[in-house]
Amino acid sequence: MHAALTAAARGVRGANPVVGAALLSAEGEVLHVGYHRGAGTAHAEVVVLDAAREAGTPLRDTTLLVTLEPCHHTGRTGPCTEAILRAGVGRVVHAVADTTDAARGGAAWLREHGVEVRAGLLAAEALDLNDRWLRAQQQRRPFVSLKIAQSIDGRVAAVDGTSQWITGAPARAEGHQLRTRVDAVLVGGGTLRSDDPSLTARTPEGELCARQPLRAVMSTRPVPEAARIRGADGRFVQLDTHDPREALTRLRDRGAAHVLVEGGPTVAAAFLAADLVDELRLYQAPLLLGAGASSVAGLGIGTLAAASSWRGDHVGVPDGAVGAVGEDLRWHLRPAPS
Repeated sequence: MHAALTAAARGVRGANPVVGAALLSAEGEVLHVGYHRGAGTAHAEVVVLDAAREAGTPLRDTTLLVTLEPCHHTGRTGPCTEAILRAGVGRVVHAVADTTDAARGGAAWLREHGVEVRAGLLAAEALDLNDRWLRAQQQRRPFVSLKIAQSIDGRVAAVDGTSQWITGAPARAEGHQLRTRVDAVLVGGGTLRSDDPSLTARTPEGELCARQPLRAVMSTRPVPEAARIRGADGRFVQLDTHDPREALTRLRDRGAAHVLVEGGPTVAAAFLAADLVDELRLYQAPLLLGAGASSVAGLGIGTLAAASSWRGDHVGVPDGAVGAVGEDLRWHLRPAPS
């Protein structure tokens, strides 16, 4: 299970949980290891079973260990339970149960079909790995990533409002790649009026990527007809509310399971204050502005003991939770346990 947990961390956070799997021989030797690469790709169990099939590995006396109970539903991919049964694996051990309405029940189905199933191995570690994804599912809302690009002294714009560009091209390219993975990108009215962003996902050459997110602005003020965010593809929505929970509900109703919040400071603070940010990607440029817009507006924190606390997140970042991206520094963080 340690091998499965290590593999799971190679996945990416977002609409789906990060999941790893390992196939063991009857003697306890690790034969194959795999992980889920993100929404729309093969689940970890199927990755391992495919690897075994390609290698000609006999499956009769093997045990499949998975960090999350195998799913029993059809979404973008088929049920893992049926793939396990077809493969002939006789024993499955999963760390924690999948309690989501759509995917639950996999263990019971496998037992009914003659597969030995055990649960609870390294459960605490597996729960911690997906703590915020599970929280988002319990709250029936999308998983939320917050991206901030700031100077060393925490500014996202100079005194005159200029902000393009604080970070370098490599960091911006990572941001565009992230946009291709999310279902919606959200900004506030202030960012809309100051930057007139298009919120499209583009290649380093400036071409539109094949997959584009829904573009959302959270503002009660009218959006100009000429605003670039509107685009011409119909993938724009105005969320006329200041309540981040209501905004997420509306985006969920439009099919969004992963939302990227890109600012500005007021919107970032609203999501942070409501404890709705599940993943923080903070890019820090080697610049000092001294004054200008702070990356986050007031959070109502009056003393150090009440500070919002975060921890390094190594999931999906091979170079670690803190790494260099060109001349910039990238922090990949998630909320610390309360």
